[in-house]
Parts: sequence; C-alpha cells; structure tokens
Amino acid sequence: MLKGLLPENYEEWHHCITVDCGIPLTSAFIDERIAAMQDINDFKTRQFLELYGLQYHQQVMKWFLQAKGYVDGSK
Repeated sequence: MLKGLLPENYEEWHHCITVDCGIPLTSAFIDERIAAMQDINDFKTRQFLELYGLQYHQQVMKWFLQAKGYVDGSK
C-alpha cells in the first residue's frame, strides 16, 4: 500500500473527498459508491482492489457507511 499517500482515518478520507476532490457526500453519491464497491464485476472496483488491496477496500467501505450514517442522521 502507498502509506502516507492515502487517507488513514475517516477525517482524512472525508477531507480528501469533500475538500480535495470537491465532491459533496450526498446520500445518493454514497449509495452509488457503496453499490459499485460491492460489485466485484465493476471495473473501478476491480482496479481499486488491484491497487490498494482488500483490506483498504473494506476500510473505505466502512468510511462510506459511516458517512451514510451522518448524512441520514443516524450518527
């Protein structure tokens, strides 16, 4: 893994998505990304797994689920 170049916690990940990339974490966007990341046949998901590995994939999924909780008001 590319230690130091990738977000290592929720706050870093959130900043990367919302500030560095300028993508609002809307419920629709989060749902779309969760669905894509759960689809092993999705081209971008396969690329992500090849580049960063299963462990980081699972961590990013947790961050999307955490963000979903905040957006939906359950956290």
